[in-house]
Amino acid sequence: MTAQTQSSDAALTETMLDMGARARAASRALGRLGPDDRTRGLKAIAVAIRAAAPAILAANKQDMDAARKKGLSDAMLDRLALDAARVDGIASGVDAIAALPDPLGRELARWQQPNGLDFARVAVPLGVIGIIYESRPNVTADAGTLCLRSGNAAILRCGSESTHSSHALVDAMRAALEAEGLPADAIQLVGTTDRAAVGQMLSGLDGQVDVIVPRGGRSLVERVQKDARVPVIGHLEGLCHMYVDGAADPQKAVDLVVNAKMRRTGVCGSLETLLIDAAVADTLLPRIASALVDAGCELRGDARARVIVPGMKTATEEDWGTEYLAPILAITVVDGLDGALAHIERWSSGHTDSIVTEDKDVAERFLARVDSAIVLHNASTQFADGGEFGFGAEIGIATGRIHARGPVGAEQLTIYKYVVRGTGQTRP
Repeated sequence: MTAQTQSSDAALTETMLDMGARARAASRALGRLGPDDRTRGLKAIAVAIRAAAPAILAANKQDMDAARKKGLSDAMLDRLALDAARVDGIASGVDAIAALPDPLGRELARWQQPNGLDFARVAVPLGVIGIIYESRPNVTADAGTLCLRSGNAAILRCGSESTHSSHALVDAMRAALEAEGLPADAIQLVGTTDRAAVGQMLSGLDGQVDVIVPRGGRSLVERVQKDARVPVIGHLEGLCHMYVDGAADPQKAVDLVVNAKMRRTGVCGSLETLLIDAAVADTLLPRIASALVDAGCELRGDARARVIVPGMKTATEEDWGTEYLAPILAITVVDGLDGALAHIERWSSGHTDSIVTEDKDVAERFLARVDSAIVLHNASTQFADGGEFGFGAEIGIATGRIHARGPVGAEQLTIYKYVVRGTGQTRP
């Protein structure tokens, strides 16, 4: 290692530790604020984002030009792209977060012991949250403002593809907080694309980072889960399934499959594998396939599916484990609910899975037995979104089993403490 490299590494370490210290101070300042103060800051951020739309769009154009030169996929470009409507949608998302009930100070439980001690479990912030994500600029605003709503400070590290867009958004957000007399360091963006900065965040910045939230592909999440020295709220890819049961309403099935796959193919709630009951595959699969092809979707089927719809490409085992994020759908014919459950148990990432059926007993068995963060009956997998759950927005869809699961909104970014009130009790 050269002296220049050592000096560069030391400078990055110093910068990151300073960010951590400022985030900790901001989180303590947030803890002294009331819910009206946080709401005021959020409303100011929404106004600032709308006012900064020309600068945000200009920055996004820089990112898009660079992304096209790099040859990013259509799905990645769609995630990265902003236009006036999307910027307004980001601001509207902040408005929705501002309108949420404040999650702090909620009494989650309360009880008394025979000795007269009064116990309460009360919601409090996590503290400082590090969010590491890839190419979606809207995550910058969603993550920063959800942390603010829940009284947490955020250290954001975006992917290099969205760096200009994210900086423009954070500049607007911080300026709004400063103008309102609130701690601007509650929302910070790592200023370098150096991957070593991620390692610094995963180290915990000398105890200043309390939780890490990765949002991106499998390689990012696996690296974070492997290397993090602080707790992680994990978000794996969306290998989403929809099972069309023999008792499905045919038109409902067609509509739901097409929407689940094609509404937006680049989101984690996009359908990736269609399972169809052999009892109705001969008559219903051609209708579904025709509608998908008309919508511009490439189909890859197993042997049984290709007998029914010969024009499909051949699905390989790799297809069952692939998150396409593109207009491609894998299709398999299964023998009833048990066949569908076996396939999902083998291949699901635990994100979102849905059943289409008019048989309520079958639906309830599916909902009970599929162990995913989100399970749906007669609804599109595209509803795997914090906004659709009434959370205003989300940092991601957690697929783990510790602390939070499913859409991670403001309420899920809190923890609790116990408040015990006595009248002079001593323990014998």
